[in-house]
Amino acid sequence: MQAVDAVIRLRLSSDVPLVGQVAHYIIGAGGKRIRPALLLLMCGALGCDDARRHTLAAVVEFIHTATLLHDDVVDESTLRRGRDTANQVFGNAASVLVGDFLYSRAFQMMVDCGDMRVMRVLADATNVIAEGEVLQLMNMHDATLDEAAYLRVIRAKTAKLFEASARLAALLAGADAHTEALCATYGQALGAAFQIVDDVLDYEGDTAELGKNLGDDLREGKVTLPIICTLRRCAPQDAALIRAAIETGGSDRLGNILAIVRDSGGLAEARALAAAEAQRAMAAAEALPGGDPVREQHRQALLQLAAQLLMRRS
Repeated sequence: MQAVDAVIRLRLSSDVPLVGQVAHYIIGAGGKRIRPALLLLMCGALGCDDARRHTLAAVVEFIHTATLLHDDVVDESTLRRGRDTANQVFGNAASVLVGDFLYSRAFQMMVDCGDMRVMRVLADATNVIAEGEVLQLMNMHDATLDEAAYLRVIRAKTAKLFEASARLAALLAGADAHTEALCATYGQALGAAFQIVDDVLDYEGDTAELGKNLGDDLREGKVTLPIICTLRRCAPQDAALIRAAIETGGSDRLGNILAIVRDSGGLAEARALAAAEAQRAMAAAEALPGGDPVREQHRQALLQLAAQLLMRRS
């Protein structure tokens, strides 16, 4: 990861000062770096030490960061990772344009890797992510959204980049089609579990731990899995209150709604679905080809990552 951070610092350079300021602001804010870490762990589990893995790990982090810059503008977010969002500090226009810079820099770095299969995986993933974001936008304030529609969104906007990160490791390792499919399954399932837990924390987390405002999804009119599960369980008058808040984006009854979501068992149901996705990821990791102790250590780390993800608080 230190090598990846070195690549990130090097490739953030620009002759335009504001580009560097905004890019360093959001990347320097911390974050879990879970997507590049996933790529490196999967490379280790497959016995791959291709030097390009550090560049590609930086690429997926750039793509992810670009989506964050754009998302915060679309969602009118004010807090991320415990501090003001880039759009709050530098304005919407700068955030969108620097997001574009990160996307285009990522594609320059892909080309440098000189592998058409790598470029195809990342280009396809970036396109699917954009479609997922548009789909989410179309679903805003729709209180009738069901679980299938929700899963379609998160598998596009979140899980697809996890899937691509894991699949890239298989490509660099020269793995066979079956192993590549296992890697992709692990990444997709991990990404889905990650997003479900993220959505749960929006209703049961702590602002200081989360680094963002509790209840933001409801304020933005986003229907996430905890709400879908709650609407299946709660009393009609409570469901009417939640639907009205979704449709209007109102937050004046946020405290009441948080209590309904917590008391209904909706959070537990959502967490159970996240656990099922994590278990699917672990099954894929278990099925990866065996190898020497170093490969086994990385495979165990993949299993641990899926298990610990369910316990995260931020």
